[in-house]
Amino acid sequence: MWLVVLRWAVLCWGAVTPEPSRFLPGPSPEWTVRHTLTPGDLRDLRVEPVISSVAMEDNSILMNISWVLRADASIRLLTATKICVTGKSNFQSYSCVRCNYTEAFQTQTRPSGGKWTFSYIGFPVELNTHYFIGAHNIPNADMNGDSPSMSVNFTSPGCLDHVMKYKKKCIEAGSLWDPNITACKKNEEIVEVNFTTSPLGNRYMAFIQSNIVIGMSHVSEQNKGTRTSVLVPVTGESEGAVVQLTPYFHTCGNDCIGRKGIVVLCPQTGAPFPLDNNRSGLSGWIPLLLPALLVATCVLAIGICLKWRHEKIKKTSFPSAVLLPPIKILVVYPSEICFHHTVCYFTEFLQNHCRSEVILDKWQKKKIAEMGPVQWLTTQKKAADKVIFLLSNDVNAMCDGTCGKSEGSPRENSQDLFPLAFNLFCSDLRSQTHLHKYLVVYFREADTKDDYNALHVCPMYHLMKDAATFCTELFHVEQHVSVGKRFQACHNRCSSL
Repeated sequence: MWLVVLRWAVLCWGAVTPEPSRFLPGPSPEWTVRHTLTPGDLRDLRVEPVISSVAMEDNSILMNISWVLRADASIRLLTATKICVTGKSNFQSYSCVRCNYTEAFQTQTRPSGGKWTFSYIGFPVELNTHYFIGAHNIPNADMNGDSPSMSVNFTSPGCLDHVMKYKKKCIEAGSLWDPNITACKKNEEIVEVNFTTSPLGNRYMAFIQSNIVIGMSHVSEQNKGTRTSVLVPVTGESEGAVVQLTPYFHTCGNDCIGRKGIVVLCPQTGAPFPLDNNRSGLSGWIPLLLPALLVATCVLAIGICLKWRHEKIKKTSFPSAVLLPPIKILVVYPSEICFHHTVCYFTEFLQNHCRSEVILDKWQKKKIAEMGPVQWLTTQKKAADKVIFLLSNDVNAMCDGTCGKSEGSPRENSQDLFPLAFNLFCSDLRSQTHLHKYLVVYFREADTKDDYNALHVCPMYHLMKDAATFCTELFHVEQHVSVGKRFQACHNRCSSL
């Protein structure tokens, strides 16, 4: 069986009955034998008072001593732990106990992974006593060797402690008595004190203190455990003073535990209201207050309405101010367009002003080579929210010269994907369901070639003239426009390709 708490896993001498044989003030027998190796010291040692489940005359409060073994290889040599307690108060006490472990340790920690922890409950705790608790493992170091040990100090509290109050001596002194004191100032000369009497006695003394004692009264109540009241005459200001209630029980005499309370003003009961004139004056103001309150309510309602309308107009007038998620856009363009002057400029516009993620064939040459242009276009069309055909007839000498000398020029393109994309996406232009996905953008005037005449069915935008409308269109999920003859034109054009 694995070791758990001390009461189950270790055998303490004299742990069953308080026989003198359990108190072992002398050295352990192992001390006289020479040992090559000995166990290390304890890792932790703690002490706290607990209420005994089995009362032993006056010793109902016992000392719970718990310790943690150090997790190292020397634990295999450990056979017992010895604990000694020294108490100093009106008299001095000293006693020890040896706790033998029922079997040798096979592991440094418990099977669950935690450290080996044990506890012993048996030493009685006296009131207001200073204790010195020392513990060491056995076998201990050889004679003249450095014997590892651990010790802690513990001072037991008095009868007002939440644990010590259950000690027999404290109970007899009134530790469990709750008088529930209330005290109030009736006038400048009288303080009324109310409290619940104790079953232990019937004599009490009530003091009223404010720096000095300003009043006192004896109380004798034959009915024990009932609520009683006493009027205490005072000779000074009593509000905020301290009430000291001292009992005299036959079990504790003059050493019984007193209780305290605070004097407050007594509540006024049955007295006439001195504010009748003010109430009459208030009733005269009510006819004036009601219209003012009504006006204030109307002004508040108008303000809320105007603010709501302002926010609504603001949202309608500035739709671009609404933060929308980025959209993916596939941009296809003919080879004659200057990549740096037109395509890159348009891409920068989409990213900075329309919050878009742009897909360009120029940026994915490796993927196109791996997948093939048809498969790449099909995949990107499915992933994109919008497909934009970028057109421009602005092919001048300056643009041509610059593009011809730079990377990404039309002459450097290994394959023009614009015709392939047009033929691949043309079937979507016949469907009203898919038409909203396609847009046509141009920078000068729209001049679509006869081969790409079917693009006229798509919405067209002239940049930068239609920039605001174009950005708004990007975020439309569906196009609610009547296409009419556009579909017929697209059908006829795509059928002839």
